[in-house]
Amino acid sequence: MSLAKNILIFGATGNIGAFILDAILPERSQFGRVVIFTSPHTAETKAAQLNKLKEQGVEVIVGSAEDENAVKAAYEGIDTIISALGRNALAQQIPLIRLAAASTSVKWFLPSEYGTDIKYGPASANEKPHQLKLKVRAYIENEISRDDLAYSYVVTGPFAEMYLNLVPGKEEAGGWDVKGRRAVLLGEKGKGEVSLTTMKDVGVLVLNTLLHATAETRNAALCVNSFTTSPDQIQAEFERQLGGQPWDVSRTSLEKLREAEAAAWEAGHPAATVLTLRRIWGEGGTLYEKRANGLIGEPKVMGLEDVVANEIQRVSKL
Repeated sequence: MSLAKNILIFGATGNIGAFILDAILPERSQFGRVVIFTSPHTAETKAAQLNKLKEQGVEVIVGSAEDENAVKAAYEGIDTIISALGRNALAQQIPLIRLAAASTSVKWFLPSEYGTDIKYGPASANEKPHQLKLKVRAYIENEISRDDLAYSYVVTGPFAEMYLNLVPGKEEAGGWDVKGRRAVLLGEKGKGEVSLTTMKDVGVLVLNTLLHATAETRNAALCVNSFTTSPDQIQAEFERQLGGQPWDVSRTSLEKLREAEAAAWEAGHPAATVLTLRRIWGEGGTLYEKRANGLIGEPKVMGLEDVVANEIQRVSKL
């Protein structure tokens, strides 16, 4: 059985939380209790989904994450907490961490870190999209005793599926329109490598973090991924799998992307965050000499061929 015996998940029905829960459920026997904490709104709008989870042995607790008494009650008997809260709710993790540290049973907290490495280099501290995650890290690392609570950050880099998508209204930020056979590639030809993780693999990697807990994986940032590729390699794979008519391919230089990013922030455009993240990725902010996949059992993950095939299949159903 896993060292993480009784786990509680926040955000388990959200974009990435659902993939984490989907990875855990087939390994249900490795755990004692699997609990999700969900809001009254979600309980109402996703009732059928929650009933199905209950049938699979998942405990569902309905309450507000801002209600400290409800959270304390949910923590009883739990030893490991996984947060999959979305970008807009990241600050809510600070009181959740404080209550976890005060709990007699909770010993391990995995904050919502799935995505870009917020401490990749010196410039990371000033990146606007990173600020809430940085506050959460500062709190758990500096305000909480390791005797009370351990942490692990599962840092996945960009989600492969989302990386493929053109940004509405800001298509110069890169992406692929499979139906229209149109692509916008970031950076110079043959350059711009990026490390990607599929959303399914985020779940696999979190599961394996739970199953392979060691001194090396606790109180650490685990930089993991599915694969490393480049815009040109992705384009070549689309052409290989689809064949047929040629694509309309254009490029956006990093300089042009930086200009678009600055203008988006100045105008308060909702895509400003995405432009910043894509600029970070284009600058190499996802690349490492070595990955932490091996520290968590080197789980089987998806490859570029799989992601491109899935995108082609998804678009064919639209």
